[in-house]
Amino acid sequence: MTLEPEALTESPLPDLAYRGKVRDTHNIAPDTLLMVSTDRISAYDVIIPTPIPGKGAVLNQMSMFWLEKTKHICANHLINSAIEDVTLPETVRRRGMYVRKADRIDVECVARGYITGSAMAEYESTGMVAGESFQPGMVEADAFPSPIFTPATKAEEGHDENISISQMANLVGYDLTEKLKNLTLEIYNFAHSFALTKGIIIADTKLEFGFIDDQLTLIDEILTPDSSRFWDATKYQPGKTQPNFDKQFVRDWLTNQDWNREPPAPPLPKEIVSKTAMRYEEAFSKLTGAILQ
Repeated sequence: MTLEPEALTESPLPDLAYRGKVRDTHNIAPDTLLMVSTDRISAYDVIIPTPIPGKGAVLNQMSMFWLEKTKHICANHLINSAIEDVTLPETVRRRGMYVRKADRIDVECVARGYITGSAMAEYESTGMVAGESFQPGMVEADAFPSPIFTPATKAEEGHDENISISQMANLVGYDLTEKLKNLTLEIYNFAHSFALTKGIIIADTKLEFGFIDDQLTLIDEILTPDSSRFWDATKYQPGKTQPNFDKQFVRDWLTNQDWNREPPAPPLPKEIVSKTAMRYEEAFSKLTGAILQ
């Protein structure tokens, strides 16, 4: 199947409650939102001016797959898919889900099973990751002895910032920090084990939580190629960049450009757009075994 370009990168709907880097969220009722994943893509916390055709459908439908699969671990905000809501434009239906409103906790909960990305940069500089020391000699894509929790502040604009667990506890309290750490690692370990059976290594992922009726609840997207690193398990080899099914392809291209990682970002060439779209669809089909709607 070839991913078809979406007609719009923004939701053609009224009552926009919030526009994030990738998702548009609309008020539907006092306690209900319509969350629409667009074809926008961000890297280094900057929105890239070139959309990735079909990306929004992949993010939306993969999130729904994982929300259903992990609901035994943690309650989530999903009410139902928008796919059968004929009152919506077709391009929105395949990219939308109805969710319950939540009071968001403004910390990104990151689980890392392997050292890469900002964790690798921090380790090379300090020998530490999120305030914790690790043995010398780790190389790119090495597995941690056991998955680690590395929270980050969630910036409305600009760059998110990695923080230590103790800093997180100062922000949201020790008890909530421990609950979020344990939930994040439990979800990661479950998803990592499942993905291995599909030939994919989930190297890391970031989750978001909030409260609905005073219950700690998983919100936003979950375990997508945007929020996670998906590696090809059959070609895994520490010490180098891994073959992947996520937006690392875009990051790698941007790294080779004369860009300071501040807006505006350079537009992507057609080849990068096409290859990224193919990687997103491949991740979806491998993990879910389903056909993208």
